[in-house]
Amino acid sequence: MKKTIFVITVFLAILSCKNNSEVKTDSSSNEEKSVKYPSDVLPFLNEWKILLGDGTYVDSLENYQKEGFFYVESEDKVDWVVYKTPNSGITSRTSSNTRTELGQKEHWIPEVGGKLTGTLKVQHVSTTGDANIASSFSVVIGQIHSDEGHENEPLKIYYKKFPGHKKGGVFWNYEINTKGDNAGRWDFSTKVWGYDFAYLGENATTYPAEPEDGIELGEEFSYEVNIYKGIMYLTFTSKNHETIKFTKSLIKSDFATKKDIPQQVIDNYSAKRKVTEEREIAYAGEINYFKQGAYNQANIKTGSKTFEGDIAKQYANGSYAEVWFRESSLGEGTAPKNNKF
Repeated sequence: MKKTIFVITVFLAILSCKNNSEVKTDSSSNEEKSVKYPSDVLPFLNEWKILLGDGTYVDSLENYQKEGFFYVESEDKVDWVVYKTPNSGITSRTSSNTRTELGQKEHWIPEVGGKLTGTLKVQHVSTTGDANIASSFSVVIGQIHSDEGHENEPLKIYYKKFPGHKKGGVFWNYEINTKGDNAGRWDFSTKVWGYDFAYLGENATTYPAEPEDGIELGEEFSYEVNIYKGIMYLTFTSKNHETIKFTKSLIKSDFATKKDIPQQVIDNYSAKRKVTEEREIAYAGEINYFKQGAYNQANIKTGSKTFEGDIAKQYANGSYAEVWFRESSLGEGTAPKNNKF
């Protein structure tokens, strides 16, 4: 009888452990399923690599995230991929600015082209900086980067907002593929909404007027960059703003002679360095690739606070850029619809 009771007791104990184990496994499984990665929101991330603001480099983004830099936030049942980067951190070899930014793995020449789209909202830009330095208070949210020659940037899409303003500017810059050496390189800036890169304060602490047609922090907008047969077609859309379109050749320069250099460029650069012409064929035949995310333009050179590179202190004191994307796509360039450009 005692032996029978002992056997039953052992059997019940084993069954109990098994049941407990199953509950834990199910709980763990449910917890794992509840985690959302950026690759769940933007399923094309296998076509990208990423550099984070702390210098972390990752070339496989399936089920990857990093707290404080690259992760998912849900707002009103909508999932957003967050790109966050401090004013000071570990940067790439070609820049003094930090970034949490995707880099396209596949490269292309303008004649072949490609297409990048994004629907986003900028949540934060640096709250410190010199109002008379163009890069202050700004973040690049999409770009084309050359991978040979001078390695310049035929496109950088910016958002910039001065402290105390409710609305900021969205604009894009074209950097010339400089003829000769690169000492005379420059950017030409074009307004979308609000103002362009050349819109500065009177001095370091005096801000210009707030733009009436600008974009607020947290306000959603979209862009499409379509490179087709060497021509760049840009489209910017926002619910409360007029849709704006631009066309720019990447294979034939608009700035091949001295007389072609815009007055904006002369005013902004001539006191700092020489300004030279662009090579006649611009970026024709040159390898390029897309980038997207948060490329912070604020750093110690722009008068922005960096707290000696302490990332936690920068995040706590407004010295960072933060951009949220809910949609994005990458593909082949296409002929403009109905030739409306």
